Amino acid sequence: MSSVEATIDGHVATITLSRPEALNAISGEMADLLAGTLLQAAARADVWVVVLAAAGDNAFCVGADLKERNRLDDSGWLRNRILMRGMFDSLRAVPQPTIASVFGHALGGGFELALSCDLIVASEDAKFGLPEVRVGILPGGGGTQLLARKIGVARAKELVLTARRITAAEAHGMGLVARVVARADLTAATGDLAAEICRGAPVSVRESKRAIDRGFDLPLDDGIEIEDLAWRRTVASEDRREGIAAFNEKRDPDWKGR
Repeated sequence: MSSVEATIDGHVATITLSRPEALNAISGEMADLLAGTLLQAAARADVWVVVLAAAGDNAFCVGADLKERNRLDDSGWLRNRILMRGMFDSLRAVPQPTIASVFGHALGGGFELALSCDLIVASEDAKFGLPEVRVGILPGGGGTQLLARKIGVARAKELVLTARRITAAEAHGMGLVARVVARADLTAATGDLAAEICRGAPVSVRESKRAIDRGFDLPLDDGIEIEDLAWRRTVASEDRREGIAAFNEKRDPDWKGR
């Protein structure tokens, strides 16, 4: 059985971390598989939303496989770093909207996987944390950068430097989590959010994501220029023509994603 499983339902690709016996800890092999699976999903025009889910009952992902890392020498750590960096880079590079469906523990690299997604749907029992400083390293999957951008420098420093874990409710209050639901409703709630996104034109959705991501840290005038280029790409699309026609004909649009 593979440590990463992928399924496609309609226009939604669900990529599932599948090492429940290890609390979905990320081994080097798993990181490589996840990176490849994400790249495959990213390349499919018929995939409009990518969901990152996990198997098991107790943890979305507890981060890097420290049992595996305990067997590595210094050069092995650096080789493992290449795999981990490639995995996180691949997730952040997915052009479609990405949704993390989180339950139980999301720690270290597991929290960073969720942070690397555009949206997080969390069950009420979810716990998030970056405990790396307690084992002599630091969050290396984008945690120090993504967390500060999402919740501000002071709160990010508090969570990283103390390794404090936060509940789903706290994460929602900080703006990290889009929706908090009962554990039994997590899969359905994630699917509902993906379906809502799929109602929009795929070209428009991707360009909106790109404009937000690329313009966020820029001066306003530069961000407006990025937005203008994205707008021009949507106007040139077949989806734009279909969307306006469907509105005027009072019918649902038939998106083509081009």
